[in-house]
Amino acid sequence: MSSLRNHFLIAMPSLNDSIFSHTITYVCEHDESGAMGLVINQPLGVEMDEIYRQLKCSDEQRADTPVLCGGPVQPERGFILHPASNYDWESSLQVSGDVSLTASRDIIDAIANGTGPQQFLIALGYAGWAPGQLEDEIANNAWLTLPADSALMFDTPIEQRWGAISRQLGIDLNLISGTAGHA
Repeated sequence: MSSLRNHFLIAMPSLNDSIFSHTITYVCEHDESGAMGLVINQPLGVEMDEIYRQLKCSDEQRADTPVLCGGPVQPERGFILHPASNYDWESSLQVSGDVSLTASRDIIDAIANGTGPQQFLIALGYAGWAPGQLEDEIANNAWLTLPADSALMFDTPIEQRWGAISRQLGIDLNLISGTAGHA
């Protein structure tokens, strides 16, 4: 299987009894070492003001921005998805031509004082797969894949992302069966 970097993983009904039920995961890295992604449609019920308070940020721009549950791995660790830019953050990975992932405090400080990216998603934790694990899960009907659309991540409200991805696929995801056939 070719790399799924910069793709969405859409949870199939077989995952309805897991923490990935009705999730859209953005794949940030996928190679022979495994895969890493962030869930982009599951709010934690926490807003940026709590992050600012814990990090003792002096200014608090966009304090009402929701924080997402990025996945079950290292839930204490923060990640920011944002449009690729000319900013030079301490710890960034350019995922695609238009999306970057940053995991350093300097971007939080910049967002807090209004000098950071205007569009961003902040997530605590990530989803991770060992080598071959994601491929096996896809083969076992756990995920649909779709090339990523940065507009869905940055321009679509969180609560509308599931419906938007369903429309992109041209199917009603709520009507898909949890069982698969293999010929």
